[in-house]
Amino acid sequence: MHDTGTASTGSTAQPSRRTVLAATAGVTALAAAGPAHAAAAPDDGGLRALISRMTLEEKVGQLFVMRVYGHSATAPDQADIDANLKEIGVRTAAELIGRYRVGGIIYFTWAHNTRDPHQIAELSNGIQRASLGLPRGLPVLVSTDQEHGIVARVGEPATLFPGAMAVGAGGSRSDARTLGRIAGRELRALGIRQDYSPVADVNVNPANPVIGVRSFGADPQAVSALVAAEVAGYQGSGVAATAKHFPGHGDTNVDSHTGFPTITHSRDLWERLDAPPFRAAIAAGIDSIMTAHLMVPALDDSGDPATLSHPILTGILRERLGYDGVVVTDSLGMEGVRTKYGDERVPVLALKAGVDQLLNPPDLDLAWNAVLTAVREGELTEERLDRSVLRILRLKARLGLFREPYVRLGDVDRTVGRRSHLAAADRIAERSTTLLVNEGRLLPLSRRRHPEVLVVGADPASPSGTTGPPTGVLATALSELGFTATALSTGTAPSAATIAKAVAAARDADAVVVATYNVTAGSSQRTLVEQLVATGTPVVAVAVRNPYDVAHLPSVPAFLAAYSWTDVEVRAAARVIAGRVGPRGKLPVPVQRADDPEQVLYPIGHGLTY
Repeated sequence: MHDTGTASTGSTAQPSRRTVLAATAGVTALAAAGPAHAAAAPDDGGLRALISRMTLEEKVGQLFVMRVYGHSATAPDQADIDANLKEIGVRTAAELIGRYRVGGIIYFTWAHNTRDPHQIAELSNGIQRASLGLPRGLPVLVSTDQEHGIVARVGEPATLFPGAMAVGAGGSRSDARTLGRIAGRELRALGIRQDYSPVADVNVNPANPVIGVRSFGADPQAVSALVAAEVAGYQGSGVAATAKHFPGHGDTNVDSHTGFPTITHSRDLWERLDAPPFRAAIAAGIDSIMTAHLMVPALDDSGDPATLSHPILTGILRERLGYDGVVVTDSLGMEGVRTKYGDERVPVLALKAGVDQLLNPPDLDLAWNAVLTAVREGELTEERLDRSVLRILRLKARLGLFREPYVRLGDVDRTVGRRSHLAAADRIAERSTTLLVNEGRLLPLSRRRHPEVLVVGADPASPSGTTGPPTGVLATALSELGFTATALSTGTAPSAATIAKAVAAARDADAVVVATYNVTAGSSQRTLVEQLVATGTPVVAVAVRNPYDVAHLPSVPAFLAAYSWTDVEVRAAARVIAGRVGPRGKLPVPVQRADDPEQVLYPIGHGLTY
């Protein structure tokens, strides 16, 4: 796809023929050449020569990965223009690139970047046109958080897979590799070349409010194997995978979005528990690693978050673990990195610690100028910036962005949401669904004995805005499997009146399926389940997030863990309930007793079958 017009960048208009690397061997000077997708990918020598010709401002820009509102690079909706002006001081993505020469852009659902596949592809192409139309214009690395499960920015009709803990329950490296391969192909077709996945954190804290089911599990060896497999899948499809959150976010009860967590692991425990998945990712050739906004006193007793820690990022990650790929911060808008230092100091300290990419600062102008000033005043050297810019450009070259920065809409149609991809996601989900309790062999439900099924429970919002609600999806799936199923959403905190309504409906049903979401000792969801069981109608609970719910529901006769509320996992749970497939998942985390957390109720590996 050729750029036949001028780039709208908020500065002077640029000619349609772009400045790109010359394709002839041995020539590294910048020249006015043909379309960038016809140019050869530069080698290290070419990249170094390219960097030597960049201005300081262009180098600083390459370090930033920024959000921007809108479905289009040049013509977003007025509300998105207003949001951009308020938060960034520009109207469009093209103006953002023209003013700051950012090296990367991150897509979010809430920023209206991901409406549908054609729109996403056209946005990606518009971003590339805007950047490549500038003097010494470089391709942009577009990224997103597409972990699957409960964190997904690109929704249907793209293929949505089970999340990490579900894959952990399936325990198949082949499934993890397949997920990465298919998801990577679809992202690449949309122009997204860097995925902030997989999560390499080992979730050993049931109270972890931010990781939980985003982790493959609590066994570092099992997590390591699945991380390496998923990395191989993504990167084999030409998308940079990102292991996160270094040095490990799996044992905290504080969310780093809203607070500043401390990991109290000893150095020895960190080596045995947290480090193995990152070592495995590095051994698998991981393209990028994301930092964590938390403090680990055993690794650095300065009180600084890992994102700003030279001992952690340079001493351990670079020197001890031998990693020389791209290091990207977690979002710089998160509270965990802003607690100790102001927004002006954070990007400079992150670069001094060993970071390459600065992700989504709350105030780009402040952050960009802070880095520029730090170089001009000698706190950072230009040579230090050059090292990070070289890593970033190496990654862009390896991903083929110099050779082929644009995507074709025909490839989108051929790749995104293919029937074979959707079928693979369904099979992986079936292998992950975990049966923890099945008293009296209640499951599978019999269509003859339990024809009328009431589906109640929590309906959390879809992570991508395109699936759910889970009670409706469950009811529809069970009806398609031969039951007569009705949905009654009761929410995550049902009132006494809502519970009474569900109980009355349950008395007229042959069986009840209840979707639970993060049940606690004082949760009214627990009251709902207990009162449903008291009706005498058979009750099946399906945890649509944490499998730990089972510890708070001792009276329920059947309990399934689905690990997420996206359609693919909910429909797989319905097929297991109906006996269309047998449950095959095994717990990838232990479940402790609610009344005595020192005692394990269900160990890693527990899972019933029929």
